[in-house]
Amino acid sequence: MTEEVSAATKSSLDVPRERWPRHIAIIMDGNGRWAQSQGLPRVEGHRRGVASVRQTVEECARLGIEQLTLYCLSSENWKRPQSELDFLMHLLEQYMIEERSTIMEQNIVVRIIGRRDGIPASVLAEMDKTIEMSSSNTGTRLCLAINYGGRGEMVDAVQRIAEEVRDGKLSPSQIDEQCLSDYLYTAGMPDPDLLIRTAGELRISNFLLWQISYAELWVTDLCWPEFREPDLHDAIRDFASRDRRFGGLNQ
Repeated sequence: MTEEVSAATKSSLDVPRERWPRHIAIIMDGNGRWAQSQGLPRVEGHRRGVASVRQTVEECARLGIEQLTLYCLSSENWKRPQSELDFLMHLLEQYMIEERSTIMEQNIVVRIIGRRDGIPASVLAEMDKTIEMSSSNTGTRLCLAINYGGRGEMVDAVQRIAEEVRDGKLSPSQIDEQCLSDYLYTAGMPDPDLLIRTAGELRISNFLLWQISYAELWVTDLCWPEFREPDLHDAIRDFASRDRRFGGLNQ
């Protein structure tokens, strides 16, 4: 991971590197509300939200943040109108194709977590291609949560563990917190240090329920299409100012 950060960025952050978060997770909320407030159709909010994704990903890569996880589509979002879901799938496929050159230039590793059920084959193909192309990169890991739900993730993990116990590959006494973590979609990834949520909502929305046990929460009233690099810097500065005790006491 590169330690080279521009003087301008250091000045704007004014935070010692050792106090930066390793892993930032973002609940990208408010696309539809932003569009409606502008007198635009909801899908236009999703389109504009892609610009915020692009800028946030590029800034995290430039800063050398180890991992950025974005909540793109929850398992509950399938309840939305089919026309909106079709548009979201189109945007996702388009993003996978159009951002490949940037992903490779910025040495970004792409990972995707969530269930593949319901995602069109053409979208899955482009996702898999981008994952494969970036697999040898060594920079920021971009993890996209697509058709993801934290409870579903834990159910899938427990089912896999139960199968291993049934087949004699794992004993009940071996099941501890690390064991469960190893069966989650995020196996091998660091837990988020900082969870950002836009649009002012004060809830977790079934996102990384296991992994965010000790994450610092940062909420902004800005809707996701309004979120830009200075807002990311504000979140990092606020994170760095907090006293993280992890249940203990600082001496």
